[in-house]
Amino acid sequence: MMVRWGNVPADDIYGSRAPLLRLGGNRQFTALEREGFVYDSSMVAPLTNPPFWPYPLAFSAPHRCHGNFQNCPTRSHSVMEMVMNEFDPREEPGYDDETVSGCAMLDSCSQIRTPDNLYNVLTHNFIRHYEQNRAPMGMFLHAAWLKKQPEMLDALLFWLDEVLSTYDDVYLVTMSQVLAWMQSPVDSSGAVKFPAWKQKCTALDTESTCVSSQNCQLSSPQLGGIKQRLQTCNTCPSFYPWVGDVAGQGVQV
Repeated sequence: MMVRWGNVPADDIYGSRAPLLRLGGNRQFTALEREGFVYDSSMVAPLTNPPFWPYPLAFSAPHRCHGNFQNCPTRSHSVMEMVMNEFDPREEPGYDDETVSGCAMLDSCSQIRTPDNLYNVLTHNFIRHYEQNRAPMGMFLHAAWLKKQPEMLDALLFWLDEVLSTYDDVYLVTMSQVLAWMQSPVDSSGAVKFPAWKQKCTALDTESTCVSSQNCQLSSPQLGGIKQRLQTCNTCPSFYPWVGDVAGQGVQV
């Protein structure tokens, strides 16, 4: 789907995240393994000190299957798990015996209501990761949250600038870049020249090839004829693309 209608080169697709973080068990991870995915980032680890590093699913997960009615894998799979460590929603450390429910996404933390809340929660969680075991701190959030509340984006960018200018051994990298370092780790002095971290991909680096964006309203026999929207830079297909009918030809499986 991403290759055909999003025009994303297949070689640039490394990882996956399950919709709504609903795990598909062994079937999901077998499919990822079969299609050559390097990692998944759908499994949520409960709020823990210290947080977890990414781990291979060739072995059992180092934490319990977290979440209501989740279907975690029970067999070995040749896929790395970029685990989603829950955020501590508190703005500063509390007592060790205090019961706290974590948040998988920053925008799901009900305690974050203001830019100051966001700044303080980010700082607290950064210190948790940095001063304990240096496990990568995932910046998990929905872009729509920042678009709806631009003051939160300002707070996030301010916090990032502050952390990156204060610490000379902290880097903002992608998940695949994290895995590259785990495969060939270097110390802080060598990180500046680490080849995988020198690659950059921004809107300024990539020329737009989308001449005209199409907002297609399409139905599919597999979805009961209900119309869905598909945004693509290609010509609209006849039917909404779905599992077993990526080309959108209306084929029923």
